[in-house]
Amino acid sequence: MAQVYRGGQPYPAGYPGRLTPHEVRTREFAARRRGVDPDEVREFQARVADELTTLTETVRLLSQENDRIKRALRDWQTRHARECRPPQQHHNTGHW
Repeated sequence: MAQVYRGGQPYPAGYPGRLTPHEVRTREFAARRRGVDPDEVREFQARVADELTTLTETVRLLSQENDRIKRALRDWQTRHARECRPPQQHHNTGHW
């Protein structure tokens, strides 16, 4: 398997890290004889970076909401367990 690089450094265990909007916006490509229009490339990079920004923010907000819901569920379970616990009965059925 070929080494995959990002920012001059190999990815850990060959696994790519997450792209940032800044990386998408600032990525440079080598010029080719019959290359593409640089303005179109920059426009596309801007669109991708904007989408990445939106998705990153959405993931952050959903993660916060997920944490909030988990805490609320844990609190409810704790309260429910206390309310539903049968009364303690101490019957001495042993020989002691």
